[in-house]
Amino acid sequence: MITRYSQLVMPQDANVVGTLFGGQMVSWMDIAAAKAAFRFLKGTEAEVAVTRAIDSIEFTQPVHIGNWVNFESRIIKTGNSSIVIQVDAYKENHDKDKVLACTAKFTMVSVKKDADGSYKKINHKKVIY
Repeated sequence: MITRYSQLVMPQDANVVGTLFGGQMVSWMDIAAAKAAFRFLKGTEAEVAVTRAIDSIEFTQPVHIGNWVNFESRIIKTGNSSIVIQVDAYKENHDKDKVLACTAKFTMVSVKKDADGSYKKINHKKVIY
């Protein structure tokens, strides 16, 4: 299953050379991974998933102000509490609809709030095939 999420690149998102700041791209990709994990965890005891690691990231094309960034996330592996999510970010402009701009792999961990109010990792008891 692919989870989709989009963002418009605004002037405040740009770096000193006028393209999308890499840190902003990473932040949006983290949100895209969280959305995929949220959908995966529906029907489980886990309340949410938090980012444990960004296992890899590669910026392949610059993204300019006014471009849309369309994220496609898919779960590629699960453990007891972990969820590994591939996130691909495609830039969209007037000339081209889908150009890969960045790709990353995130490891998320499913958590649940315990009696004292702190979050603890929890077995989500789901697998992918």
